[in-house]
Amino acid sequence: MDFNLTEEQSIFRDAVAAFADRELKDKALDRAHSDDYPWDVARKMVDAGLIGITASEQDGGVGGTLMDAVIAIQEVAMACPRSADVVQAGNFGAIRVLSQFGSDEQKERVLRPLLRAEELIAVAMTEPGAGSAVTALTTTATPDGDGWRISGEKIFTTHGLHATVFLVYVRFGPGVGGIGSVLIRRGSEGLTFGKPSRFLSGEDWNSIYFDNVYVAPEDVVLGPGGFKKQISGFNVERLGNSSRALALGRYAFEQAREHALNRRQFGQPLVNFQGLQWKFAEMKIKAEAAQLLLYRAAIAADKGFPSPQDTAIAKVACNRAGFDMANEAMQIMGGTGYSEESLVEYCFRRTRGWMIAGGTIEILLNRIAEGVFDCRLPIRE
Repeated sequence: MDFNLTEEQSIFRDAVAAFADRELKDKALDRAHSDDYPWDVARKMVDAGLIGITASEQDGGVGGTLMDAVIAIQEVAMACPRSADVVQAGNFGAIRVLSQFGSDEQKERVLRPLLRAEELIAVAMTEPGAGSAVTALTTTATPDGDGWRISGEKIFTTHGLHATVFLVYVRFGPGVGGIGSVLIRRGSEGLTFGKPSRFLSGEDWNSIYFDNVYVAPEDVVLGPGGFKKQISGFNVERLGNSSRALALGRYAFEQAREHALNRRQFGQPLVNFQGLQWKFAEMKIKAEAAQLLLYRAAIAADKGFPSPQDTAIAKVACNRAGFDMANEAMQIMGGTGYSEESLVEYCFRRTRGWMIAGGTIEILLNRIAEGVFDCRLPIRE
């Protein structure tokens, strides 16, 4: 079994790395501490073919694979950790759902502007009473003529302050079969926002309120019965989460490695101390193992519906490896790593958040255990 990238993938990796080093590296620290969405980066990525990697050429995308998108995230992150978010937003989540399940009209009207980085879409899924138990969502879609009226509240929406359109998880009827999704544009009548708040990672969010918001029939992406397709898109989004977590951990690892080679204490470089050597060895093992699990999940997803088991295993491994590397790197670098003048502390904060976002470590361990015992465990109703 060959675990190496193909020649084509290696060429793509090198091209992305060269682009990121040339276009993104210089202002990496500024972007990490900016409240704005990096639209300038998104436009550069469109020109470089890094937005819509997995969308078909017919729909305005590149026609690549999920492995290509994973590679892109990881190479971009090594030059500019913040810019990896743009690769995520432009290839996973809502864009992936629209590309796979949207109507031709939706692809022309909504997807193409997203792929040109003219607009930004956010997934509005989590509610005050429906986090890990997403099937408990209560945002309702009530029939109104040919369309629907949407009422409810969403929280913790990534890019919610910057998005121009939202892919909103709604309930058309009872049970899992009643869950689907609709498109709602910022500025729609009845759509309002709560005060901005901020995570430890620096990402901002606000509550989103839907008060009888009208949705035309052409803005229904997945109607009743579409939940399994919808959650398959969410499983793919977890691969983006996993890729960024591992990539930022690797970035921190490399910063700590350079520090250990060049920093001298007690008359010798830090790398001479066995205690630090063992830290780097442990980090390397975790990173390599997580990388292989991530590749396995991405390759399997390219062949069809993503495996919930594979994506859960990959996310847990990448979340843990990424955070552990960032945490150890900050310890190794001392005050330098802890300072906002270094991106290591930024990587530490971001990787910690991804252990919660996109499916907590604990809920994913439950999902993995269901696979182990080949049954649904009693935490589910």
